[in-house]
Amino acid sequence: MLELNRAALQQRTEEHELHQLFWECTLRCNLNCRHCGSDCRMLSEKDDMPLPDFLKVLDEIKTHEDPSNVMVITTGGEPMMRRDLACCGGEISKRGFVWGMVTNGMLLTPERLNEFVKNGLKSIAVSFDGFEDDHNWMRGNPQSYKNVLVAVEALKQHPGLTWDVITCVNQRTIKYLPEFRDFLISLGITRWRLFTVFPFGRAAGDPELQLSNEQFVEMLEFIKQTRLEGKIRADYGCDGFLGKYEGEVRNHYYSCSAGINIASILADGSISGCLSIRSDYHQGNIYQDSFWDVWQNRFEQYRDRKWMRTDDCAKCKMWRYCLGNGMHLRDGEGKLQVCQYKKLLGSEPA
Repeated sequence: MLELNRAALQQRTEEHELHQLFWECTLRCNLNCRHCGSDCRMLSEKDDMPLPDFLKVLDEIKTHEDPSNVMVITTGGEPMMRRDLACCGGEISKRGFVWGMVTNGMLLTPERLNEFVKNGLKSIAVSFDGFEDDHNWMRGNPQSYKNVLVAVEALKQHPGLTWDVITCVNQRTIKYLPEFRDFLISLGITRWRLFTVFPFGRAAGDPELQLSNEQFVEMLEFIKQTRLEGKIRADYGCDGFLGKYEGEVRNHYYSCSAGINIASILADGSISGCLSIRSDYHQGNIYQDSFWDVWQNRFEQYRDRKWMRTDDCAKCKMWRYCLGNGMHLRDGEGKLQVCQYKKLLGSEPA
């Protein structure tokens, strides 16, 4: 299966069809999350990107790709800080693109969700980081947990909407994952993504956010068992190659699709791969460059990962399948900050 996945990735890389486009539509945020990679604030120094500027990019993409095959994901910051977000989604949908959203859930009332669905929203992911004390600790707001519960109840009223909740597992929540899983099931949640926090932005140097090697394996074993039970679809996020756990803890085998099938437009117009990438691997800017020209001709850094085969990666026997791990785990100098496969090896007795 690893060989088949490798061959499929090679073909996808050669074709590099655009499947997902993230739009960092604002840098404003209404929370102060401990792990924020963007380090966003309530009052951002940078203005929201005007909708017409982003629509020009979509109109350009439409001349080359079938828009129904491209999901546009509005994110931030917190995208719902934009009062015109429903209008933005409506314009995205009118052009034939699939519209999705990632949100912290603070502003996701039933009324606003109804407005989004009327304007074509098809997919949404909401952060839900544990029981009340720990969720609010993570999100930096005493009302966050209660608002997420309101959001979940609203989402349940839209059976045609694809949605899930996302949990960033840390030192606090690893202790009660089974109980939290059962709680999510009792709420009627059917899809659950679990992530580990990578050490960038505010999360850098925060030991409470990082799992030990043994805890990391404990989490993967928990996800594996939860999937076998089949009461809720649990998936580990796209972070990293997982060795023997490939095919066991998510619905796909590992590959980093940044710059291969995924692109991002940042709030300042920068063109990049995945928005999780916090180091500067930008390839152009929509205010100076043609997005499509950049996508076709300037993403070699993403599509040929040989430059990443340094340090531990140079001698790793799993390079063939991992290709240096996710680019969001590389710093500005190209050095790998986190290796999940190494964590797995480090958890095994000598």
